[in-house]
Amino acid sequence: MTHIVGITKETLVKGLVRLIKDKVWKLHRLSESMISNRGPQFVADLTKELDQILGIETRLLTVFYSQTDGQMERIIWWLQISQSVIT
Repeated sequence: MTHIVGITKETLVKGLVRLIKDKVWKLHRLSESMISNRGPQFVADLTKELDQILGIETRLLTVFYSQTDGQMERIIWWLQISQSVIT
């Protein structure tokens, strides 16, 4: 299902998050995708604010320093094992 939320250029991240929570979240919970023409920084701020309001703990994984629950490390380990068996 698609929801189109009309906003102005002056709408800030907090205002948009409030709209998403009131209009979309209450009906469908988290969306599968979000399309925005505001740029990556706006989308990053939106996601951060949305996670905070909805009580979602964000665990970001970086190449140099991962502080996750170990799931990604296990996946990488299995991929490395699988690759070594194939070659």
